[in-house]
Amino acid sequence: MSENSKKEDACLFSQAHIRQIKKDYQDWFQHKLSDTDREMEGKYFTHSGIPIKMMYTPADAEDIHYSEDIGFSGQPPFVRGVYPNMYRGRLFTVRQLAGLGAPEDCNKRVKYLLKHGATGVNILFDLPTIRGYNSDDPEAEGNVGHCGAAVDSIWDMDAFFADIDLAKISTSIVTHLPSTSLVIPAMYFAVAQQRGIDLAKLAGTCQNDFIMETCVGSAPEILPPAVSFRMQCDVVEWICKNLPRWNPVSYNGYNLREAGTDAVTEVGIAIANAMATARELIRRGMHIDEIAPRMSFFWDLHNDFFEEIAKCRASRKVWYELMQENFGARNPKSMLMRFHVQTAGVTLPATEPLNNIARSTIQGLAAVLGGCQSLHIDSYDEAYSAPTEEAALVSLRTQQIIQNETGVVNTVDPLAGSYYIETLTRQMTERIRNYIRKIEDMGGLVAAVESGWLHRQISQYNNAYQKKIESGEMKIVGVNHMKAADAATCPIEVFEYPETYTRQKLKLDRLRRERDPETVNRQLDTLRSKCHTGENLYPYCMDAVKDLVTLGEIEEVFREEFGLWSFPLIT
Repeated sequence: MSENSKKEDACLFSQAHIRQIKKDYQDWFQHKLSDTDREMEGKYFTHSGIPIKMMYTPADAEDIHYSEDIGFSGQPPFVRGVYPNMYRGRLFTVRQLAGLGAPEDCNKRVKYLLKHGATGVNILFDLPTIRGYNSDDPEAEGNVGHCGAAVDSIWDMDAFFADIDLAKISTSIVTHLPSTSLVIPAMYFAVAQQRGIDLAKLAGTCQNDFIMETCVGSAPEILPPAVSFRMQCDVVEWICKNLPRWNPVSYNGYNLREAGTDAVTEVGIAIANAMATARELIRRGMHIDEIAPRMSFFWDLHNDFFEEIAKCRASRKVWYELMQENFGARNPKSMLMRFHVQTAGVTLPATEPLNNIARSTIQGLAAVLGGCQSLHIDSYDEAYSAPTEEAALVSLRTQQIIQNETGVVNTVDPLAGSYYIETLTRQMTERIRNYIRKIEDMGGLVAAVESGWLHRQISQYNNAYQKKIESGEMKIVGVNHMKAADAATCPIEVFEYPETYTRQKLKLDRLRRERDPETVNRQLDTLRSKCHTGENLYPYCMDAVKDLVTLGEIEEVFREEFGLWSFPLIT
């Protein structure tokens, strides 16, 4: 049998049937559709620019090989999911965000979510904490405790999780920046040790993504990309060697997408980052099979329902291929792309906010149909404030309804075999591959960031997207489409942030009185010297936070020793 014959036999449909379907399709297209319908063909696109046909048939999937391109769940190429039985074996983790005010306020919200059925928590921090400033720093003024919790020292982390058994929960620490991922999770680990908990029992994730510092976020002071990337790798290396149940990185496609990219860019940048990390840690002496099983990803599920499902399926295939072909991974776990999903906050307008429940539910459903491992559904009051308890409970219940009432978790990858889904998955796969190749040709992701290329990508996408909204091409119901006369005046309860600055300042004043200044100075001097040796900085940050060195003091050492960087000007 010839090679071509073997390929034909492996295809899903016989070539004789495909020829007949193509003929029948042309007859249908020419004789059943109106002139207007035919003229509109080629004018519909997904959000990522992939053309959408009016109808898909087996002819669109004629060269798809089931075993090579789709396969079975838990087996290469993992398009259908990373585990054989998927949600029958383990439901996706129900995660909800918790972050507001002081740590004592957050402790109440975490307990509230756990009491109502959350199986994991994502803890958020206010902007000063995320950016590495103490609450009493002038740079923190006006932002302490808003949009997340204020955490200045190990005392705050202990208060955040007061009366909660850290060995029995899964905690995602949303630190974003590698520099704060060196410090804030270290506080969490140190609290666990102080409570007598073995680090091997801790389960959770750090976000830890240098793109968040150098492309997505904004701050008065930014570390250079190469430095931030080094710190990202320090976090991954140390946690891989010391916490067997902890994911040391969650490559943050989500915030990149929220800043302004399409689905292809979101996945391509995150995977390129993972590849760069793997190469650096291999250079440091680790093996790919020590690193890859501990990597996780974080996707933004947007409004384009089928494209988002295809994105999830395609991302798993691309990861499998890269791990096997580029890195020679042998451990099956190295080839499993595991990802958390958060629904798209940027799609939730302040106008008619209760409509956002429908938007987030549809996005959450797409995440489950795409095979996510954990999920956060944004609350309908996203555009107003941190979620009220009522809004947070609606989001939690939405996940539980998807799990328990819809039946979508009862079978693996239920949309597999759809002519459209399989065609779109294949197209997404190819576009993601090409995007990663483009980054590699530039010298890798760090070089792409240093040159300003990624900043231009974000700027160009944002401009184009905003124009589509303003023109009405991108429809937002209640905002620029089917707009109600009284839409803007829809009443909604807004979360009232508790006063936080005064409480945090008092704690910092007390901490500085009670700690030993000589010990603090010694820890900071040691950390300062290690910035220039190339050693992993994590153990020195752990030692420092145990001796009551604050987040802001550690971050100031980094800023002084490594210098600062400015975003490239966008032209």
